[in-house]
Amino acid sequence: MRFVLPGGTGQIGTILERALTAAGHDVLILTRRPTREGEVCWDGATLGRWAELIDGSDVVVNLAGRSVSCRYTPANLKAMMDSRVDSTRVVGEAIAAAARPPRVWLQMSTATVYSHRFDAANDEATGIAGGSEPGVPDYWSYSVEIAENWERAQERADTPHTRKVALRSAMVMSPDRGGVFDVLSRLTRLGLGGPVAGGAQYVSWIHDQDFVRAVEFLVDRDDLAGPVNLTAPAPLPQRAFMRGLRSAWGVPAGLPATRWMAELGAFALRSDTELLLKSRRVVPGRLRDAGFAFRYAEWPQAADDLVQRARITRRPGVTPVPLAS
Repeated sequence: MRFVLPGGTGQIGTILERALTAAGHDVLILTRRPTREGEVCWDGATLGRWAELIDGSDVVVNLAGRSVSCRYTPANLKAMMDSRVDSTRVVGEAIAAAARPPRVWLQMSTATVYSHRFDAANDEATGIAGGSEPGVPDYWSYSVEIAENWERAQERADTPHTRKVALRSAMVMSPDRGGVFDVLSRLTRLGLGGPVAGGAQYVSWIHDQDFVRAVEFLVDRDDLAGPVNLTAPAPLPQRAFMRGLRSAWGVPAGLPATRWMAELGAFALRSDTELLLKSRRVVPGRLRDAGFAFRYAEWPQAADDLVQRARITRRPGVTPVPLAS
């Protein structure tokens, strides 16, 4: 099959391209700065020659959007909103104009759309939308607004011949350099992998192999459309999440961090504390109901696998091995 991946040069795009190419698919990447064969230039906002690649393709997986790993300044929040909404809108326009539109459009979204909560898990049917929780920073509601507008742009696209799925993804854990697992692993190995602000906030995550398998599952399942949570079925408190990561790396302890220490750390990393402090207790209701079987449902086993692969890929001259389906 031919896959087109707008915004496919980031961590998740790299994971998908590697796996899909290894499986024998034709994969094309839309990017603002093409540097190699298979990458085509687009601006993420206006139609151009790139739309010809979508006409006749089988699957579009739109991953475009400014990284959330940044300081949540007004300018950065606006860039996060615009890059997601504009790219989704223009992908919809390209699909609508295609003589042979793709049969499925998988649109990246985020589990951040759900409420900051500790009492119960959020699935697609009973989950509570965020944005009005008491006692959280006001700007957290803007992250929810970004997610809602992102999905709304896909919903509004006039693509009657293309099935649409919104991928409400948790953090994708892979051993690739620069990803969230890499960052957390570096902190852990430095002895800084303890609980943050008490560590009661839930962490939702998904192993990279299960992320790829879920994408392939959704491509094949013509009966699934709309929002789908891409997250392992066992979210866990941050203190337990970091304990599992420390165990996998063989690190006996991790320095705990207060809220103000987390603020300083996030500032130093040019990131934001929402990524650390929001309780994302999200479960994959629709995937489980459809019969999807996770290979890595529990964090300790996932962490062990990821650490083992990270140790191998950090050896000189070793390149990442494509994920098996």
